[in-house]
Amino acid sequence: MEITVKTLDGIDAGSVTLSDEIFGLEPRADILHRCVTWQLSRRQAGTHRTKGRSEINRTSKKMYKQKGTGNARHGAASAPQFRGGGRAFGPVVRSHAIDLPKKVRALALKHALSSKAKAERIIVLDKVSLDDPKTKALKEHFAKLGLESVLIVDGAQVEQNVALAARNLPYVDVLPIQGINVYDILRRDTLVLTKAAVDALEARFK
Repeated sequence: MEITVKTLDGIDAGSVTLSDEIFGLEPRADILHRCVTWQLSRRQAGTHRTKGRSEINRTSKKMYKQKGTGNARHGAASAPQFRGGGRAFGPVVRSHAIDLPKKVRALALKHALSSKAKAERIIVLDKVSLDDPKTKALKEHFAKLGLESVLIVDGAQVEQNVALAARNLPYVDVLPIQGINVYDILRRDTLVLTKAAVDALEARFK
């Protein structure tokens, strides 16, 4: 797949060939869904917790004698059916993470990249750099390229001025190539790759 390389000012700067093995697959929603679910489940803190009946600070004495009162048979007032009692089957501290094979994760990343390529929502830039960390300057560059909701993936290191300028823009994410992931690709309208990022992706999946 041949794609035009642009500068940050929107000027053509040659072309690059994207591998069909990475950017030319037919996207599968089920694989993308599995990977996004895996990612988001790992983000959950799992710190929710309630007290059971054994942890409630109430007496464990039997409320009244077993027989002869005409009332139902009850034990301690910390039972779940009473106001102030413990929670039955309440949430406990746990991990929400699920397993997903590495091969499926790698395949999902290819399908996410292919979905952007199929929708023609990939832009390749020769490099992404700014002279000063100014948000206004970065917005002007984005206006020339017609970008608003965008994920920028750079090489091994993100240019510091770009990272500082982009952090005040609500629909702009900037990641190094090590941080590229399915969820962030899908949640933004346009994927912007630098030539260094393209080379790193092809080396990674070679």
